[in-house]
Amino acid sequence: MSNSVDPTGAGVALQARTAALATPPPIEPEHTLSPAMWGTIAFLVSECAFFGTLIVAYITFLNRDTTGPTPAEVLSLALVAVTTTCLLSSSFTIHAAEKALKRGSMGGFKFWWAATITLGVAFLAGTAYEWTGLIRDDGLTISTNLFGTTFYTLVGFHAFHVTAGVIVMLTILGLALRNKVTARQEAAVAPVALYWHFVDGVWIVVFLVVYIIGR
Repeated sequence: MSNSVDPTGAGVALQARTAALATPPPIEPEHTLSPAMWGTIAFLVSECAFFGTLIVAYITFLNRDTTGPTPAEVLSLALVAVTTTCLLSSSFTIHAAEKALKRGSMGGFKFWWAATITLGVAFLAGTAYEWTGLIRDDGLTISTNLFGTTFYTLVGFHAFHVTAGVIVMLTILGLALRNKVTARQEAAVAPVALYWHFVDGVWIVVFLVVYIIGR
């Protein structure tokens, strides 16, 4: 009775290679959205339907009035072009704030976050100035005609969403100034940034419909 011996160790090597092939690769966790992001996305989808309804209503009743004033008579493209520039620029500043937070640069985050708030407030101030002129100088109120009703409803609801975003960002800035926001809170900041990008995107459509096509 004799035992077979593999002097080269080929059998052992073959067994090692077989075991390596049989071992599955390590499982890497997938990059998934946080519950807060999923909730924000679901909310924004419903907001798309909401604003879509308002925009369709504005287009439907456009130029159906029998009395003035009309959009061409009272809407100032120059003023709104400035406020639009402010609002769209805020998408770049809030993106820069997110990047700074990911890097752990709290100074950069606070600066760009505050810049976003400033641009949002400038947009709201421009809207308030525009409405003051429309009401005082042109006599356009929400009950004047169909244009007034649909205009103030559409633009007003958008301004309301901008105001809500500014309030939330002010709250986060206050926490950051008290050193209660760090890179670990990135998941809490991301939904706010996504909401702000949505508000900016909606304004592009509103601007085109009301101030370009509607005039």
